[in-house]
Amino acid sequence: MEFRTAGVIGGGAWGTALAQVAGRGGLDVLLQAREPDVVESIRARRINEAFLPGILLDDHVEVTTELADLGGCDVILAVPPAQHMRSTLAAFAPFHRAGVPVVLCSKGIERGSLKLMTEVLAEAVPGAPAAVLSGPSFAGEVARGLPSAVTLACADPALGEALMQTLSSPAFRPYLATDLIGAEVGGAVKNVLAIACGMSEGKGLGRSAHAALITRGFAEMTRLGVALGGRAETVAGLCGLGDLVLTCSSPQSRNMSLGLALGAGQTVEQALAGKRSVAEGYESAPAVRDLAAKMGVDMPISLAVAALLSGETTVDAVIYDLLSRPLKVERH
Repeated sequence: MEFRTAGVIGGGAWGTALAQVAGRGGLDVLLQAREPDVVESIRARRINEAFLPGILLDDHVEVTTELADLGGCDVILAVPPAQHMRSTLAAFAPFHRAGVPVVLCSKGIERGSLKLMTEVLAEAVPGAPAAVLSGPSFAGEVARGLPSAVTLACADPALGEALMQTLSSPAFRPYLATDLIGAEVGGAVKNVLAIACGMSEGKGLGRSAHAALITRGFAEMTRLGVALGGRAETVAGLCGLGDLVLTCSSPQSRNMSLGLALGAGQTVEQALAGKRSVAEGYESAPAVRDLAAKMGVDMPISLAVAALLSGETTVDAVIYDLLSRPLKVERH
């Protein structure tokens, strides 16, 4: 398999960074952005001022507002927010050519249906070969060419190998996996857990509490992934544990910064006000809670975050409830 052109759906920070990755790999890239100011900024100055300011884009990257323009591309990277993935892919479906792979690069669980992004793709663009790209990677660092490593999950090993070779560079290293479910669950749940870690930091609970939240949150993530049919070793890799550590350890993370604001006393509305970029943990938390209930999986940290974001409880009550849970044997 050989890919010469890539279409990237979604002109936010991560979509733009991935367009940069594909362009550096020698592909001719067409980045689709629905925001006119993003398109104008890239065309005029080669910079996405709205979402990735200060980073000059590779000469191989062009921009459009039209999904139809991506119909001729050899590979599609889908990077809209997870809750808009279905509508975006449905709008793209008439232009998708049979056999062209779609790499899902957004992390989340669809609210209402409780479906993973691969399930959404299968319904919105039937028959499209699927892959999942997920791992510890901040958009700005990836776009600047700083080293990062991610998981590329694909059920078809030959396709996965071809995509891995296409997207890799000395500074961007995909590691191949075949477990799409594990890769998706890790990416979705870590965003919810990052809100909890940010809340702990904002409340000044210390590094010991932070480490405990990451460790016990990882146990929750693993339980859900395995219950859905994923493998524990996948969740223990870059797409799960690696991404969890990064997202829970830096205010660069939109999800951790949301938690920091909540821990410092802001309301959810205040913490989200004026933000153009989506905090996927805020959007996915209700779906994670409902999916855990459906699968009978114990996820107390994730459930506490969902309750806080929906206004059912307070930061102080969340802390008290988590610390008051019965003592138990440590297990995943």
